Amino acid sequence: MIHPTAIVEPGARLAANVDVGAYSLIGPQVEVGEGSWIGPHVVIEGRTRIGRNNRIWQFSSIGGMPQDKKYAGEDTSVEIGDGNTIREYVTINRGTMGDARVTRIGNDNWIMAYVHIAHDCLVGSSTIFANATALAGHVQVGDWAILGGVTLVHQFVRIGIHSFTGMGTAVDRDLPPYVRASGDRAQPYGINTVGLRRRGLPGETIDAIKRAYRTIYRSGLGQDEVKRELESQAASCAEVRVLLDFLNTSTRGFIR
Repeated sequence: MIHPTAIVEPGARLAANVDVGAYSLIGPQVEVGEGSWIGPHVVIEGRTRIGRNNRIWQFSSIGGMPQDKKYAGEDTSVEIGDGNTIREYVTINRGTMGDARVTRIGNDNWIMAYVHIAHDCLVGSSTIFANATALAGHVQVGDWAILGGVTLVHQFVRIGIHSFTGMGTAVDRDLPPYVRASGDRAQPYGINTVGLRRRGLPGETIDAIKRAYRTIYRSGLGQDEVKRELESQAASCAEVRVLLDFLNTSTRGFIR
């Protein structure tokens, strides 16, 4: 299961049925769960824990030192869940002492070639990152978000659940849940109706989210008035409550 040219350093813990391809390097603090496949020329280092049934393609680098000048070799980590696809040349850096000390990725994510996930990012589950998407440090990405090719996300930005970005989008403020965005800088373009339908949300829930979107972006109300109106709408729709809670906890402001 381990190619003879691969190097698995003493101390690494690999489940019995893990495949490791030619010329890959697995560091001494790495743990890989059952059923995972690691292609050729992959480097996994640092204190990195990878779950079950992941597929990691050639030339990816996982667990490397963060690109942060303040980092001085502290004991930080990467945690990756189950069922993720990580394609060619993906880089995932470990965390720093300036945040949670971990870069964490959930389950069933589809991470395409040349994606960069920087230190201290927290990525949920069932996301799609198209080619050359890049997350700066401390970014949070919610479940089911889809980031189009060459999407660039500024540090400390939050990407809400079920949101969507077009190709080449630059996100410098929080992207609310369910919202589609595009452009440099990112501008809102309605809600992710197609994605919500694919997730099985009923029509009345999608209509409620559309109404909330119009309240935020089309009503002409001030932010305090918008939040009061959303509070009323959230009483009958849990998804609007999620949206309102996201706005209430935004520290960078959200795209307008």
